[in-house]
Amino acid sequence: MNQSIRAEFPLLADSVYLNSNSTGATPRGVEQVLQNYWQTLSTWRDSAWGGWLAELNGYVEALASFIGAPAGTVVTDTNVSTLLGRIGTCFDFRGERNRVVTTDLEFPTVPFFWRGFARYGAELVVTGTGGPVFDIEAVEDVIDERTRLVCVSHGSYTTGALLDLERVVTRAHQYGALVVVDVFQTIGAVPLDVVALQADFVLGGAHKWMCGAHTAFLYVRQELIESLYPAATGWFAGADPLSFQETGWAPDARRFSGGTPIPITAMMSRVGLDLLAEIGAEKIRAHSLRCTDQLIRRADAAGIEVRTPRTPEHRGGMVNLCFPGDRTAAADLASRGLICSWRNGLRVAPHIYNTIDEIDLFMDALAEVRR
Repeated sequence: MNQSIRAEFPLLADSVYLNSNSTGATPRGVEQVLQNYWQTLSTWRDSAWGGWLAELNGYVEALASFIGAPAGTVVTDTNVSTLLGRIGTCFDFRGERNRVVTTDLEFPTVPFFWRGFARYGAELVVTGTGGPVFDIEAVEDVIDERTRLVCVSHGSYTTGALLDLERVVTRAHQYGALVVVDVFQTIGAVPLDVVALQADFVLGGAHKWMCGAHTAFLYVRQELIESLYPAATGWFAGADPLSFQETGWAPDARRFSGGTPIPITAMMSRVGLDLLAEIGAEKIRAHSLRCTDQLIRRADAAGIEVRTPRTPEHRGGMVNLCFPGDRTAAADLASRGLICSWRNGLRVAPHIYNTIDEIDLFMDALAEVRR
């Protein structure tokens, strides 16, 4: 591990931080962003918006490059729920093709959101076995000619299990359904090429593995954009919003924008994005797998149940460790400066800024706490 990378994250100075699946460590460069932002506010002139929008556009372009997206196919907003709403309001669910297929391992937003769309005719189909991994065969089995959308996560937020997206996309497109993929739990830890994936929509956010602030993004497959008209919208979705006139839809993914944008979160998130892009997604993934391999080895040696898949192709950046009293153990570890999170097991999530020595230190302490 390059010590210069660790030096960029002040949080590491007094803790072993293994919680990137919940909130990533913030790079020190964000402090200057915040100081500049305050300076702008304290000497306010409307002309500041010109610079803010340029920085927002720069973040979108850098993000598109990171995920392999063509220009004009990515837009940002406050959170994934908001952007999922824009997607949902593009479709009419009153006909026979009204089903939305998802899994039982989704973040609560997904079932909550689509059950709300039942009032517009959407029928939610939730599939799975209730286990810690995705049941890909069960997903494929329920996709048919009645399916309008398949809305699935790339990675489980509880166990770190990965879904075979290629199989999902292939099956959905065979039946004329569109695919919405949530990569919030994997983007920044697992490489992503949205064009190669061939998904129709990809949602994600910055405050976990991307080491950014609370902001989200949406990628829309280029061939679809001009055929979609979100009903949940705002003035920034127009072709020329700064004319302050109603000018029709933007020709690119900006038609999925809402009202006045919030540039500060994108400006903060650009710092972490640039750091990750400089390292490279493949190097990040290789280091992540080394760290999670060590976690699994140490857990096996201690007799701790591992609920995360062991094969690298089925595992994201996090390992779920489960034993009686694990929730209490998370709080005990935190009191010692050893930070993970609890979601039906300890979620331990090393990132590019962590070391193998930290993994061993954490597991030594976990064994002591468990005893």
